[in-house]
Amino acid sequence: MSGRKRKAPSAPAAKPASKQQKTEKKKKEEEEKSVDSAPEISEKPPTEFNKRRIRLISDTEKIKQGSEAVLYWMLRDHRVQDNWALIHAQQLALEEELPLHVCFCLVVPKSKTSTLRHYSFMLKGLQEVSKECKQLNIQFHLLHGAPDEVLPGFVSEQRFGAVVTDFSPLREPIRWLEMVNKALPQDIPLIQVDAHNVVPCWVASPKQEYAARTIRGKITKLLPEFLTGFPLVEKHSYTAARTAKPVDWEETLNSLNVDRTVAESKWAEPGTKAGLLMLKSFIDVRLKTFGTLRNDPNSPSLSQLSPWIRFGHLSAQHVALQVQRNGKKFGSSVAPFLEELVVRRELTDNFCFYNDKYDKVEGAYEWAQKTLREHAKDKRPYIYTLQQLENAETHDKLWNAAQYQMVSEGKMHGFLRMYWAKKILEWTSSPEEALSFALYLNDRYELDGQDPNGFVGCMWSICGIHDQGWAERPIFGKIRYMNYKGCLRKFDVASFEKKYSPKKLRRK
Repeated sequence: MSGRKRKAPSAPAAKPASKQQKTEKKKKEEEEKSVDSAPEISEKPPTEFNKRRIRLISDTEKIKQGSEAVLYWMLRDHRVQDNWALIHAQQLALEEELPLHVCFCLVVPKSKTSTLRHYSFMLKGLQEVSKECKQLNIQFHLLHGAPDEVLPGFVSEQRFGAVVTDFSPLREPIRWLEMVNKALPQDIPLIQVDAHNVVPCWVASPKQEYAARTIRGKITKLLPEFLTGFPLVEKHSYTAARTAKPVDWEETLNSLNVDRTVAESKWAEPGTKAGLLMLKSFIDVRLKTFGTLRNDPNSPSLSQLSPWIRFGHLSAQHVALQVQRNGKKFGSSVAPFLEELVVRRELTDNFCFYNDKYDKVEGAYEWAQKTLREHAKDKRPYIYTLQQLENAETHDKLWNAAQYQMVSEGKMHGFLRMYWAKKILEWTSSPEEALSFALYLNDRYELDGQDPNGFVGCMWSICGIHDQGWAERPIFGKIRYMNYKGCLRKFDVASFEKKYSPKKLRRK
């Protein structure tokens, strides 16, 4: 398997806190300057498919002769247009004059993080994909079961000559990819295309990057090559002899063994069409204040696009191009937004891809592990159980309000996500327990949970990933500290507490 993950070298230890205190302000100013002066992104017209977006997983590259069709195994990017993996699959099929099929493997882990909130959003997005495929003469198949169990037999039965799939840096999809590759016949190529990142993860860097400052230049240097417009996925010229079984989407959703106490998020309509409408409203209404008010949880200044990007209903590349093209009059907002959308988001894929302990304290830098160990037995001012945290039953009204918003709406403001996770470190018996609790709550309730952004967000807050050592203090050691008074200086805390004050959250 080409392009395997490579371990990053051990990160350097943090500087002594006494020296850091003198340079923290300067470093922060330099970081902000580098973000605000990010190079302008110029859209290029659609070009031929860039083969550097591909990783050949199998040993063979040529499509099997005498086959009946080409298959796109849709894994992470649930959309038709603006999807480099589907674009490549269609181009292969057209070159060989073959029909094109798309399949998705539906698997529901037995876990309290498998909720109606997530699976309803996902399936309704896939329903939109299946309708669009039908209009384009592309067969869409919904398979039931883990890919390594159902996909190889499906490929043989349907006589597919090649399998194209998209990219995920997470542990389970990587295992599926390896198992499917082992089970497929040796003469059928398995091709992976990074359709989620603007710059393919393995092209942006061959190692785990230490922070945004170490990957920013690498990504921006490659944007002229990779940030282009998309060719259209057009109506396919070759009709399949074997058609897909019709899917009863409502019955499929009703039959799933998921936790239905975590209800659907009313504010977020699934699917690419709804995602594009949310993008338009961001550009038209909220982008103008993003640059100045993005850290104020009371201000409607954020894009709100994370669920659609997480499920692949929207292409981050398309979002970047649209914001650049239509947000020119809001120049002070465009650069920091693109920093978050491209650099920071692709940094999270980098971390998960090159660090297989991306959800463990052991995955943190050595300086962070050391400082957390040294302070693991420090006396905590409060100790809360998972149930108390889940029910927003702490002494901190702001934390309770943020937790309530997450449980009830499936979202939490980015600034409060940091505060929320850091307080869990302060109020639990160990860093390991804190990380476990934070990831569980994030993955169970956040509509954009179970994603590299969520893993890295919790690891940044609790384990110092992509951060530096700060002045040492109890419990946190050298991990960056946040407190209630700091929030009072940032925004109208009382207003937020009043809006999201939880009456009472029953245990789910």
